[in-house]
This record gives sequence, structure tokens and C-alpha cells, in this order.
Amino acid sequence: MDKIKYLVGSNKINKKTLPPYDDKICSFVSQFSKQLEYSIKDKRYPDLKALAFWCRKKNILELKKKFISNSTRLALGLVFHITPSNVPTNFAYSLMFGILTGNSNIVKVPSKNFEQINLICDALNNTLKLKKYKLIKKMITIIRYKRNENFSQKVSKLCDARLVWGGDNTIKEIKKYQTHERTRDLTFPDRYSFSIINSNEIIKKNLFEIKNLANNFYNDTYLVDQNACSSPHLVVWFGNNFTKARERFWKILNEVVNSKYELSENSVMEKYTKLCSDIIKIKNIKNIQKFDNSIHTLFLTKLDKYNHLNKGKWGFFYECKIKNINDLKKYINNKYQTLTYFGFNKKYLENFVLKNCLEGIDRIVPIGRSLDISFTWDGYEINQFLTRTLEIR
Repeated sequence: MDKIKYLVGSNKINKKTLPPYDDKICSFVSQFSKQLEYSIKDKRYPDLKALAFWCRKKNILELKKKFISNSTRLALGLVFHITPSNVPTNFAYSLMFGILTGNSNIVKVPSKNFEQINLICDALNNTLKLKKYKLIKKMITIIRYKRNENFSQKVSKLCDARLVWGGDNTIKEIKKYQTHERTRDLTFPDRYSFSIINSNEIIKKNLFEIKNLANNFYNDTYLVDQNACSSPHLVVWFGNNFTKARERFWKILNEVVNSKYELSENSVMEKYTKLCSDIIKIKNIKNIQKFDNSIHTLFLTKLDKYNHLNKGKWGFFYECKIKNINDLKKYINNKYQTLTYFGFNKKYLENFVLKNCLEGIDRIVPIGRSLDISFTWDGYEINQFLTRTLEIR
């Protein structure tokens, strides 16, 4: 059993609640945003800058405005968050979901010592020192441990909801722990995301526009080493100018990656090992292309329900070409989460999902927006999930 390390808060478990989007809560989150911005002003952490931007006052008030309805809603009580091991800022967003809806929170962060986690927790602790947030201080506990079944079981029995982010195996383990009858479980299992690019539109764009697209694609993928469930692993090409468009896109992306991205020696070896393994295992490979160590692509002659669901890391992508978007429908299952796009009208893609009654794809966003987290995630409305409705007649 690992010892519990408290990064924020203490070992006292509280079920204190406030009304969702209470003024004290909104003030706290926006103050945390300012504190985090100050802490990272001289540091290169784009994921932390994105978090600070998300927590700014203007966005929180916009979220509050969207939440307000004709119903009277209350917080559930205590929320237990189990967050993924490979995305350092996910725990902070999960916490914000819990605190904005008025709940008390126990958040388990990755056991790996990411510097981003330390910076976020320092900013939280500094904000919680202010007297006006004395009550909110009781509503936030952030802990670290690798494996401690006794603690996980204890909190599971006490909590009113569990948000479980991570792999399928993590979810199966957490579901073994007993909860009380009304505890709600919201799980975010392994998902797969992909991009679709209209090659005809690539040809029409000037160099500045393609560089902008490449930067956006970089942000969706390399910023998190493709670890986020919403980061694309497959690029689907559509249109007649495929060969020229593809060459142009990867070439400019390679320039962007080389100017921004640092790939460790260990990552280079793992990436190359995966390439060799896939060459042996996958039958329908048409073309293999490497751009230095920055980008590896495997072009598939056709999609398969299973082999293309493999995930790459550090700039490893699968590719395919389609003539008709409906060619994709037989491959899309409930493992698919986010579709990012370029060169399409979003209504066209929406109709593709609706008309085919697809069981997968929960998000359709432009390339560059795959990591934009919101209260609607994996097809769930988290605002509603973490609150209850009070009926009054």
C-alpha cells in the first residue's frame, strides 16, 4: 500500500457543498487563474497557459450563464476523481467540474511527478490561503498515491459521485469498490480520435494558411504526445488532389515540429520500435514515410475495424484515403470520440453522423480545437451529472 501524499488539503473528508456556480466559487476559480498565470509567466507550459485561460473570469461567467435554467439544481456532495496517468493537467479540469457545480472534491493525481502538477497545486494552495476562500478550502483535497486499495475503497463508500478518467483497466478496478446506492459513476474509458482533411481545400490555401493548419494540428497532438483521448491518430484524406495536398501538409508540419518539439532518445526508440512492429503485424500497409524522427506515417490501403485503432505517440500517424465520407460508417464504433476536420462545412459532418446513426463520435471540432475541454465531454453533460434537480410545485 502506497502512503497517501496530500498536495492540497488534509486527510479530513468533507461533504460541504455550495450552490452550483456560487459567487464565492466563481471568484475562487478566476483568482486561481490569475495565480497560475503569475506562476508560469516565465515558463514554457502551453497546457498550463490553456488551463489558466479556461479558468479566467470571462469564461467562468459564460459557463455559469449556460448552466442557469428554469430548474433548481443542487450539488451532489462529495466527488471522487481518479485522473489519467499520462495527461498532467486533466486533474485540474476535473476538479473545476466538481467545484463549479458546488461539490466537495477528492482528486487523485498521476503518480508520475509532472512539473505541471506541482505548479497547479502551488497556485491552488496560494489561492486558498486567502481568508475569503476559507470555506472552499474545505472542499478541495488533492492526493497522490500509486496503489492504495484501502483508501480507494473508503472514499468510494463515502462519495456521491466518481469521475474516472483513464484506461479501461482502471475503470474495471474502480468499479470493484463498493459504493452506496445513490452514488453516480461517470467513466471516461479509452477512446480513439481522428482527423479528416479535404485535400482540395489544402491546394487552394496559401503558405500562411497551411502553416496555421500545421500549428493547429501540432497543438492537438504533440502538446500532449498524442496521449489525450481527443488527439488524432488517424488522418483521413478526402478529395481529388490527395497526393500533392498530403505531401504539402506533412512537409510543413515537419518544419513546425522541428522548430518546437523536443523528442527524447527513449521516445525515438519506442517510436521506431512501434513502426517496426506495425510493419510486421499490419497486412494492409501501402506506404511508410518518415520525416526525420519527427513524423512517422503508415498509409493503409483500407481501414480495418481493429488494427487502425492502435495509438501512436510522439508523432506517429495512420493514414487512409476515401472517395465518399460514408465509406467510414462501417468502421466507426463507440470507441470513437473526437472528429477534427479541415476544409469541410460542419453541417456536412453533422449530417454524416446523424443520417448514419453512428454509435461513435461524440465531438466534431476544427483541427486545433481537439483539446478544448468543456462540460460536454464523451457525450455527457457533466453539469447535469454532478448536480441534482429539486422539484418544486
